[in-house]
This record gives sequence, structure tokens and C-alpha cells, in this order.
Amino acid sequence: MVKTVVVTGGSGMLGGNLVRSLAASGMRVRSLDVRPPAEQVPGVDHVTADVRDPGRVRAALGGADAVVHTAAALPSYPEQEIRSIIVDGTRTVLRAAKDTGLERVVHISSTAVYGLPDVVPTTEDYPRSPVDAYSRAKAGAEEVAEEFRARGLCVPVLRPKTFVGPGRMGLFAMLFEWAEEGRNFPVLGRGDVRIQMFSVDDLVDAVATALAAPAEAADDTFNLAAAEFGTLREDFQAVLDAAGHGKRVISVPAAPAVMTLDLLSRLRLSPVYGRLIHKLRADSYVSIDKAQKVLGWTPRFSNSEAILSTYDWWRATRSTSGATSSTGRTSREPWKQGALGLAKAFF
Repeated sequence: MVKTVVVTGGSGMLGGNLVRSLAASGMRVRSLDVRPPAEQVPGVDHVTADVRDPGRVRAALGGADAVVHTAAALPSYPEQEIRSIIVDGTRTVLRAAKDTGLERVVHISSTAVYGLPDVVPTTEDYPRSPVDAYSRAKAGAEEVAEEFRARGLCVPVLRPKTFVGPGRMGLFAMLFEWAEEGRNFPVLGRGDVRIQMFSVDDLVDAVATALAAPAEAADDTFNLAAAEFGTLREDFQAVLDAAGHGKRVISVPAAPAVMTLDLLSRLRLSPVYGRLIHKLRADSYVSIDKAQKVLGWTPRFSNSEAILSTYDWWRATRSTSGATSSTGRTSREPWKQGALGLAKAFF
């Protein structure tokens, strides 16, 4: 039974939500991150360390029963840094867990490992087909997880879709900002593609389930996402409606928009990276049947509920959310809009 858990990346958006939830459930929690926590949680120990530092990681895992490994790099990081943090960091954490005799490591991966799959709903059997530095690193980290699983360590691998909730900024801050300012919001083509997302609260529940499940059930790989989701146009429009300015989602011609976004991304004038640009042009959703049947886990929130709750949080906290000091280094910060900020004038 897991009584003491270490959360790597505990100062991040997911890590912070996990730390609070696990501590509230009565577990002893230790957070490990290179950054201090956004808020101190009573009873939680914070260790300032890099997940690539073997000595510091081993010390942080001392006396723990399990680790939830959330620490990662964003797609906007330099390629070498992405691989170093995600792949080398995962190996360091898993080696320390194995050496110190921990019961299990819940590894947070991503559906990005599928690349741009041509089959939906995508199941866990679909081959890893990474298409950029981030997805290649996530696929490499899964290979490390499977290596340690073969050596006898229980390693549940969770593959969430893009998750949103309190603390989530990144590109979502652009949608929220434009909505709050009373602007229309662009969408590629008709916006009728179905893009599945996920509530961070449901992801936290899935982690707790993976920590508690029998090893024979948990020691596997699982997709995680919302069960209810619509089109991108519907989800964006829900935010604009909540803003109350009567604005609409506006279609823009897909082909020239993609060419422009690709160019701006290469010139580092836009935070919208290549895989995201192309993902938004086709249906993107996964099967969560395996997690439901094997783990007994079921998501509670739809796409729109998750996005709207994040918008409510953003509205309530935007004056202190870091907009003026953003570095774009974490998902807690609004990413710099670059040339896209100039497009506001047309919407």
C-alpha cells in the first residue's frame, strides 16, 4: 500500500494539482522540482533538484513507496534540452526507484507518442510514430519505462491527451485573452474536427487509481482523455459565449493559414509549433476503453466543462497569473503570442 509518494515536477501545473490532491487524501507527499512551488501545501516537503541529478533524486526517493513522474520539458524547449530532461530524466528517476526498492513508478507520458495517427479512435496498440523533438523524447521515455518494467519494476504508463484546468496557461491563455477582450477567434478551416482533451482533475483521479490498483492491473499502458467531446469550433465558441461579448469563431482558409503558421514557427515568431498546427486539421481522439475496463477509472468531465472551468479560473486569477513576467518555460505561464498578437486587429 502506497503511503508516501514523491511527485517529480511537483511545482508544475499537473504536479501541483497532484501534490494537493494526494496530500488531501492522507498520503505523505514529497515534491521534487527545479522551481519552488507556486503555493506551499501544508505537510508537503519540497526538494529543489533536477530530475537528471542521480544523487539528489536518490535522496528524495528515500523512504518513499512510489513515485509519480510528471517532470518534463515543453515542446518549445530546444531539442537537446527536451531529450535530456524527458529521456535522461526518466532514466534517472526509474533507476533510483529500482535501486531504492520502491513499489511502483507512475510515468506520465502523452498521446503525442502516436504522432499524427491516421486511425481514430487511437488505441494503445497503435505504434509509436513520433514526428518532432517532443514526441520523440516522450516515445524514448516510454522505451526506458518498458526497460525497467521488464526488470521487475511496476511502471504504469499513462498517456493523457492535452489536459486543462486551474493553473493551465500556455496557448489556452491566448483564447481566454481574446475572448475577454471581446474579439472573435480564428479556427483553421471549418473547425469541424473533433479534438479530444481532458480535465486535470480526471488525470489526478487516474494517477490515484494507478497508485492503488493491483500491480498486475496497473503495470501497463493506458490512454486517458475525456469521454465526451465535440468539435474545436464548439469548444472555442463555448468560451466566447461565456465571455458574453457576442463574438464568434471565425473560419480562416486552412492551407494558407498552415503555411503562415509553419513559417512563423520556424522563425520563432509564433508559439504554435508544427505538430499542433497539423493536429488541428484532422480528428484527434483516443480510446479510453482499456483504462475503464482494466483500472476501473472513468472521467467525470467533458471537453467543454474542462475548458470552461479553466477559463473561470483564468478570469479569477489573471491579474496574478504571470502575464507580465512570462518566460514561456512552463504550462503555468501564458506563452508569448509573438506575431499572432498582431492578428488581433483583424478579429
